[in-house]
Amino acid sequence: MSAITSRNPFRQALARGRPLVGIWSMLNSSTVVEGLAHSQFDWLLIDGEHSPVMLSDALSHLRATMGSNVIPIVRIPWNDPIVIKQMLDLGAQTLMLPFVQTRAEAEAAVRAMRYPPDGIRGLAAIHRASGYGRDSAYTAQAQDAVALIAQIETITALDNLEDIATVDGVDAVFFGPGDMAASMGLRGQPAAEPVVEKILGGLSRLKNLPAAAGVLAPTPELAERYVMAGFDFVSVTNDAAILFRGADAIAGRFQAIAGRAGGQYQAAGGSV
Repeated sequence: MSAITSRNPFRQALARGRPLVGIWSMLNSSTVVEGLAHSQFDWLLIDGEHSPVMLSDALSHLRATMGSNVIPIVRIPWNDPIVIKQMLDLGAQTLMLPFVQTRAEAEAAVRAMRYPPDGIRGLAAIHRASGYGRDSAYTAQAQDAVALIAQIETITALDNLEDIATVDGVDAVFFGPGDMAASMGLRGQPAAEPVVEKILGGLSRLKNLPAAAGVLAPTPELAERYVMAGFDFVSVTNDAAILFRGADAIAGRFQAIAGRAGGQYQAAGGSV
């Protein structure tokens, strides 16, 4: 195989100047990821925080996106330098980190993404990101190959937004409405207007800063609103919602039909 590209595809896509439309993958299925990779989304997030995605799973999902134009992003479970190192070594180029609260936490994440002397990432001679050691230039180019997205998920993080977004090495911030709603006392209401207004207010504060702005939209209506508001990248749906809501709708329709048919069966004395 060829080595991972020295230019980060997420950063390149953002530079094109149009909103990037994405999908969240929660089902931990490489088959699903492979199918979604060809659905014309700009980016696909492999969720390792709230889904049972382990290191080997993430590797399989990344392989499933190869041959497509989708940009894979891996969300890791925590701002952990060990997990960051492992994900980068296996070839994840763009990482999303949950629950970044302060500038110091963002700086720590950046150090974990970079080799010494700029950071603390451990250096290995052979791993997937370097084409299993075949790319001799990988270590010199690795800093340009990776991108970091810091999640803004609480009022505390929102208060520190500019401090986080201006850290050198933070390519983007991403607003998480579920945890933001909970931090506002609106648990389970990510589409509530006060939450939306907080997020849109955060977007306005990022306009003159270098970091890109992303958001997860809990409804199609909010997804359109966020795209039109000027977010650089928006998660508009997820694979679990598509499957389960679609299944619920179909089951509900045909259970109703079966109920009507059963009524006719009984009215006919047991035969139709």
